Amino acid sequence: MKKLFLATGNEDKIREIAALLLGLPIDLKTFRDFPDLPEVEETGTTLKENAFLKARAYFLATGLPTLADDTGLEIDAMGGQPGVYSSRFAGPEATYAENVTKVLGFMQGIRAKERKARFRCVIAMVFSPTDERSVEGRLEGSITVVPIGTGGFGYDPVFYVPELEKTLAELSLEQKNRISHRARALEKAKPILAAWVKDPSPKFV
Repeated sequence: MKKLFLATGNEDKIREIAALLLGLPIDLKTFRDFPDLPEVEETGTTLKENAFLKARAYFLATGLPTLADDTGLEIDAMGGQPGVYSSRFAGPEATYAENVTKVLGFMQGIRAKERKARFRCVIAMVFSPTDERSVEGRLEGSITVVPIGTGGFGYDPVFYVPELEKTLAELSLEQKNRISHRARALEKAKPILAAWVKDPSPKFV
């Protein structure tokens, strides 16, 4: 079974990604297996740049093929913010609730039809110094006036999915993993990972 380092310390993301990759013969490694790894500063100006910053750095640090993602919430009425700063919109150590509160503050008084938003998730995979891939998943929706639901994490309680008539926080993990931006990105990543698993060439660990 091939080892793959999952470059996130977010336990919620780890659970989601592990569930989505069930069925693939991959031994997922995390920061629990490499507790002394330094944190990679996300200095990119795009989700793709940040995803590759993490994937390349941790590939070198662990010696393992590495998967990293960067996810952003883009709100039209806020000019695409918070975007690459989604996880730290209210500050470097911001909690989920603090980020949500800041977004809702910006959105006060914005009419329903002008509250369109999307989640974008870019996944970067570094298998070797000469083999790097990336995929992207999107989920369109809108921002609610108040948080709704107790599930999920991050901005899920304020992200409304019109076709389901629910926020992401009102969905079970199984339901979310059928439609989320991360699920859509991972669906594109799965064939790439499956090919990597089967590839006998020495460049693959």
